[in-house]
Amino acid sequence: MRVRVWTATRSSRSVVAFLDEHEGALVHPDVVGFERKEPRMAGTVEVALRWRHSREQRVRSFANCRPTLGGGTHEMGFRDGVTAAVNAYARERRLLAAADPDLSTDRICDGLTAVVSVRLDHPEFEGAIRDRLGNVAVRACVGQAVREHLGRSPFQGSAEDCSPSRCASLIRS
Repeated sequence: MRVRVWTATRSSRSVVAFLDEHEGALVHPDVVGFERKEPRMAGTVEVALRWRHSREQRVRSFANCRPTLGGGTHEMGFRDGVTAAVNAYARERRLLAAADPDLSTDRICDGLTAVVSVRLDHPEFEGAIRDRLGNVAVRACVGQAVREHLGRSPFQGSAEDCSPSRCASLIRS
């Protein structure tokens, strides 16, 4: 078993790249990521993500550099934001017909590798072992940040949109 220690200087993008190092074919080669200050939650959100052709989801979440194995409001907000962005993109590009139901979060997150990290002035941890973030405002803030960042194209890794065939393969898989 390989063990790699991550320091604070490592970015969420490098963690996603490491997690995908020996996995299946990538939907797109670049890791999409952003960092944003969010005064409504008194903190910062950092997100990195990339899809692979796989059914496995790998979403890792952190609050103030502490792993949140039980997830929490930041992870729920991330999933809400990704789901909203992908569904909006699919409808805008007519990859989903008006009569089609929205894609489910589970379907959208198939093959997704992501890191969601928040740094908060006053984190509220829940659960028996305090492994779940409970700050209520965080869910809406992270969801909005993800939706806005992925708004043009949830599949872009650089300035240009991904090819329609790559987008369609994710949505129709």
